[in-house]
Amino acid sequence: MEGNRSTDQGLSPMRLHSRRNFMKGAAACAMAYRATMRAQGDRLLAYVGTDSKPVDGPANGKGIYLYEINQATGGLSLLHLAAETTSPSWLSLHPSHRYLYCVNEVSDYEGNSGSVSAFFVEKSTGRLRHLSTVSSHGAGPTHMSIDRSGKYAFVANYFGGSIAVLPIHPDGSLGAAVFVHRDHGALGSLRATDAPSGSFAISGHDAPHAHMIHADPANRFVLQTDLGQDRIYVYRFDSSTGQLTPAHTPFVTLPSGDGPRHFAFHPNGRFMYSIQEEASTVVLFHYDSVTGSLRAQQTVSTLPAGFTGTNFCSEIVVSAEGRFLYAANRLHNSIAIFAIAPDGRLQRIGGVLTEGDYPNHIAIGPGGSFLHVCNQRSDQITSFRIDRHTGLLTFTDQYAPLGTPMCMAFLE
Repeated sequence: MEGNRSTDQGLSPMRLHSRRNFMKGAAACAMAYRATMRAQGDRLLAYVGTDSKPVDGPANGKGIYLYEINQATGGLSLLHLAAETTSPSWLSLHPSHRYLYCVNEVSDYEGNSGSVSAFFVEKSTGRLRHLSTVSSHGAGPTHMSIDRSGKYAFVANYFGGSIAVLPIHPDGSLGAAVFVHRDHGALGSLRATDAPSGSFAISGHDAPHAHMIHADPANRFVLQTDLGQDRIYVYRFDSSTGQLTPAHTPFVTLPSGDGPRHFAFHPNGRFMYSIQEEASTVVLFHYDSVTGSLRAQQTVSTLPAGFTGTNFCSEIVVSAEGRFLYAANRLHNSIAIFAIAPDGRLQRIGGVLTEGDYPNHIAIGPGGSFLHVCNQRSDQITSFRIDRHTGLLTFTDQYAPLGTPMCMAFLE
């Protein structure tokens, strides 16, 4: 310290000022460099849920797997089987990313129900520790989500035709349901109104089938699809009790037999897009966040012009900046790509084959550079680079083998 002081004292005020500025600048550059290196060194991890019990074709998985994603190439490297659990076909991370939840798509838990499991996430390694498993209050749960406050989990039971709200305890574990409802009412026709010519996509209209449930961006309403009834239900959500009550307009009806499966909100919260499994369509709704009402504006096909035959849509995602929408086709095994206009309307701009069979789930990774596809029947995950300017997809030649991949969730 003495040496540093004596040296500084030998400099002129101007040279001393310049030297100090240089040292400050050098220190700032060093800090920026270390921050950049840390950012480059940060691991991007992803959980993948699989089928381990036959429901819709073979089941070759054993539970939830952990992958590391190469942020330059989009490639996935398997780290380990993070949790051995039965058919975790849908995954949801807690807003804190401290807990991971999965449905167990079974129908024999505590008699004739499915179940939902909770895990603690070790952030540094991604390892999972089981916390609890509780009833989903309906057979064959296929979807779940967490409200924005992180206090409640919503579950949709496909075979049970029911939904449930489960409280999340402070330690991340799940409690017994505080709300359960089973859908009732008329069913849609076996054949979809808007299906392509020659389609034999007639599944799902034998009974009510709750397929997806998720809160709106404001966390004021909860929306739920019922594929068998061709309805999207809207509930007012009491975030203090977990109770759901029908909105002023309790549901909207899609064309008979079309089968609403999943939906995605635009980042502006004013547009909502629903994908129909049997019709192979996407419907744009204008969403009123004050009343929860939905007004249909546009219907587009997910298939190329002139397509004939059978196809089953699965997943729908909107890019983070709200400029592009992607829709997955099973049997046609493709991803349809749409540009989103300022008024929310869709224009098809292309499509790519998934390089696999039966894409059950697609997901855009953090950063928005890659889209990953869980090809259920070809036991692999494929990755595509996203052109951020055009929205188009290019296959990266990256395959990750995995038995019956169903769903992916990213640990940021």
